[in-house]
Amino acid sequence: MPCAPRITGTFLDEITHDIPSQNWGKDDWRKEFELYNEIGIDTVIIIRAGYRNKCIFPAKTIPGLLPIYEDLGETFFSLADEYNLNLYFGTYDSGHYWWRRTWWKEVELNKAFIKEVVDRYGHHKSFAGWYLTHETGKNDAHIIELFNEIGGACREAKNVPILISPYPQGAKQLGEAGFTLDESFDHWDRIFAATKGSFDICAFQDGQVHYEELPHFVKGIGELGEKYGVTIWSNLETFDRDMPIKFPPADWRYLRFKMESACPVAEKIITFEFPHFMSPHSCYPAAHNLFKRYREFCLDS
Repeated sequence: MPCAPRITGTFLDEITHDIPSQNWGKDDWRKEFELYNEIGIDTVIIIRAGYRNKCIFPAKTIPGLLPIYEDLGETFFSLADEYNLNLYFGTYDSGHYWWRRTWWKEVELNKAFIKEVVDRYGHHKSFAGWYLTHETGKNDAHIIELFNEIGGACREAKNVPILISPYPQGAKQLGEAGFTLDESFDHWDRIFAATKGSFDICAFQDGQVHYEELPHFVKGIGELGEKYGVTIWSNLETFDRDMPIKFPPADWRYLRFKMESACPVAEKIITFEFPHFMSPHSCYPAAHNLFKRYREFCLDS
């Protein structure tokens, strides 16, 4: 069923791959998770538990990790348990092997990592799903093999719903390397057909195509989801790709447009990424104002 114009899930990015660390401790995260209860966010998604030589817990299965001083995975799970949130756990991205087309090494690392994750966190009641962290805009970099092999390993280790969040190969991000919408639909038709059963939910990022293209894109992805039995969510980007810097909080007017564009098709709207770009606790003052505008429109009316 189509959703209301509300954000009900958020990614958590504590590897700090391309956004700054806010240096939050457990008390800061507790305030944030408590807020989620108040505003109707019921789902948190760890976008990647490990990336290159960084990890949110001291994993034994990933070689060469930098020193890890706290178990953020346990922090997130324990707070999600306490506040009755669903947590989707993101897999490991080497940032190396799959881009060099050595996809089987990426799979081997993830299979061991996934087993370690379930051994460590599988008892938590909030462990509601997996997130396949490898993102792509097209049928490239052996994404089909990665989805099938890593998705299968997740399902075998703990059989809960599996989410992906790819991106359209849009001109807004990729310029001349961008695809037309029809080219994107063709690629994703083939990917969905070849990965049937490897994931359950697809939440496309919404920031790579021009605003005027977005309703058509959302409609086309909805048709593919219906064709292949994939539940369609929307990943509403609460940061701005239009500015010459990376990345400020989004302009409320465009955020509202994107949210309303997603509603006729998406069953749920999640965001990348509430803590940084929309939280009243964010390090960005503009995020506090964005939250005020969102609250006025969605929660206080």
